[in-house]
Amino acid sequence: MCILNPWNECSVAIELVCWWNLFCRYWDLVWSSPGTAEQDPSVCRIKGTSFEVITETEDQVEVSFTRTWDPSLQGKQVPLNIDKRFIMLRGSSGFYSYAIYNHPKDWPAFSLAETRIAFKLRKDKFHYMVASDNRQRYMPLPDDRIPPRGQPLAYPEAVQLVNPVEAELKGEVDDKYQYSCDNKDNKVHGWICTDPPVGFWQITPSDEFRSGGPVKQNLTSHVGPTTLAMFISAHYSGEDLVPKIGDGEEWEKVFGPVFMYFNTTPVDASEDPKASLWEDAKAQMMVEVLSWPYTFPASEDYQKPDQRGYATGRLLVQDRFVSDDYIYASGAYVGLAAPGDVGSWQRECKKYQFWTKADEDGFFSINNVLTGDYNLYAWVPGFVGDYRCDATVSITSGCYVDMGDLVFEPPRNGPTLWEIGVPDRSASEFYVPDPNPKYINKLLVNHPEKFRQYGLWRDMVNYTLMPTWFTRWS
Repeated sequence: MCILNPWNECSVAIELVCWWNLFCRYWDLVWSSPGTAEQDPSVCRIKGTSFEVITETEDQVEVSFTRTWDPSLQGKQVPLNIDKRFIMLRGSSGFYSYAIYNHPKDWPAFSLAETRIAFKLRKDKFHYMVASDNRQRYMPLPDDRIPPRGQPLAYPEAVQLVNPVEAELKGEVDDKYQYSCDNKDNKVHGWICTDPPVGFWQITPSDEFRSGGPVKQNLTSHVGPTTLAMFISAHYSGEDLVPKIGDGEEWEKVFGPVFMYFNTTPVDASEDPKASLWEDAKAQMMVEVLSWPYTFPASEDYQKPDQRGYATGRLLVQDRFVSDDYIYASGAYVGLAAPGDVGSWQRECKKYQFWTKADEDGFFSINNVLTGDYNLYAWVPGFVGDYRCDATVSITSGCYVDMGDLVFEPPRNGPTLWEIGVPDRSASEFYVPDPNPKYINKLLVNHPEKFRQYGLWRDMVNYTLMPTWFTRWS
């Protein structure tokens, strides 16, 4: 696919990518039929069989590649109709992509373990990867992971570099899971070419179409050079986060749009071009986030801003062992997801989720919610348990639902006698040992997220329960 935007007055980055043929891209998915061995799913690269220009104006082009399921291939082809879309806008240094997956109610059952967009960049051009402000580095080559240059460890994703092309990487461990990220933080990541300075960035402006909620971990970029836009995955969760579409079940979901952004900086710039490209990518990410939901996608399946609704309210905590008064749920995560049991949002993977954080007084506003029926869920840092409002929240186009004051009563049988850790859905306060010096990623040495070197320490971590406060273990 050659990307060239004739409308972009600053299109040099895109032209360089096109001229070099720097990347290939594809949508793919992992699926299985009922009864198929979980360890033997089918990987399908989604290829359109029909092409149509949907929009062609002075300011926008949108094209569609569709693939219709062939019943004669039942068991061999995922029973989905898929419409892949690509959009380019005047003045935009990049392109958008989204897809509509449709399963009519009379079609056979299947499971969808993963779906994503993958980008494979040229290994001789893109060497510097950025996953976040504090996780960025020059990366190994893909050749370094292949024996005899690389030695697989206990599982194939983790490889020790025994004879890498760049000698300074010798002895390090490369593992794509060391660059994973919470959905809520997974907004922009990508790769940089330094000669000439060009950046390729994957920007995801909304989490609404991702599975598992805001603290679900997903892959970002890794050795390849590879950059991923993840929508559904069973990473870190297994079968609980695999959508299982049943016989006779009608299902449709829109994934995206996400934005692929290209940038450049003058070759003679006095500052570090890598830092400049990254800061510009973060600024563009904020532009995309503030523009969500987009107004320009042509598909009627993608709801525009005026078709969506809003829900507001305030969350309070009632815990008489902490205070006789209501406690403001400051910093609470509050979200709308498919109706279900308390905490079911963590396993919800068929529909959409919408999350926000409450302010210091517990007030929250959940904006741009797709029409439909939801439950409201929440958790409050510092308090054990999950909250669910029993009432169904019905969102219609243009509606404004004021839910008033909601009260969360954390489960307890009496005063706290002893605890270890903080109930905030992270383990940041716990001690993480240094890895075996023979197996390290130098980026993660003395790093706030050194826990991502899991399995590389000498021994397992054991905590002995004693009649003392949890700070002994933090």
